[in-house]
Amino acid sequence: MTSTGDLRVSSRGQMSLPSIARHRWGLDHGGAVGFLDLGDAIVIVPGGTQALRRKMLDAVTDQDWDLARTGFGDAEMANE
Repeated sequence: MTSTGDLRVSSRGQMSLPSIARHRWGLDHGGAVGFLDLGDAIVIVPGGTQALRRKMLDAVTDQDWDLARTGFGDAEMANE
């Protein structure tokens, strides 16, 4: 289930995570969240930044790493 909406940031930089996300992420009584600043957007994830790093690294297979090391088939890219 995906949801969108607008949040208001207070003058102190605070905002509330919508209840639908708190319930889905098991944060009804509080907890850690992490964020990734993409420049024009921020991604918020449950579990903090360490959990985000683990999920991202687990998603990359050995074959993906091998393709990246060889430049995804482009020899010039492999040398950059």
